[in-house]
Amino acid sequence: MLLLFGLVTGIGFGILLQRAEVIRFDRQIGALMLVDMTIVKFMLTTILVGMVGVHLLVDLDLARLSLKPLVLGGNALGGLIFGAGWALLGYCPGTAGAALGEGRVDALAGMAGMLVGAAAYAEAYPSLLGTVLTWGDYGKVTLPDLLGLEAGPGRWIVIAVLVVGGILLLRFFEKRGL
Repeated sequence: MLLLFGLVTGIGFGILLQRAEVIRFDRQIGALMLVDMTIVKFMLTTILVGMVGVHLLVDLDLARLSLKPLVLGGNALGGLIFGAGWALLGYCPGTAGAALGEGRVDALAGMAGMLVGAAAYAEAYPSLLGTVLTWGDYGKVTLPDLLGLEAGPGRWIVIAVLVVGGILLLRFFEKRGL
């Protein structure tokens, strides 16, 4: 049943990607050149919805958070590699999968790149443990933890502020025609 739920939500997300036109090459390039904020708005919306959903499930004891440590070195290096791949291909991993599902064979390069990248990371992981994955290691933290908020209403205040801030940012983009 859990796999079926994953399949249905994955199909739903793919439909949303397609309907929002974020798998179009011109939207991808526009986002990279900071002239078309469609993808940024879509990503911000999914982050906000996901954040609310995850914390709601945790507060209802229907899920448990499995935090990973905040490691700035790993995040910076991973972000650079991700950005370079996105710039070269014109798709990020999620949109490459959706584009392939839509029949765009150029997205096969992205899918192959993800597999090669995952294999390269797995091979390099032992070496990275003593170097990049120690730079700026803050441990397992969340934004509410950094702000000193306990579980409960305080976390929801932070979430509400982030959601309102995200909505205001989206409105700013819309008013600017981005």
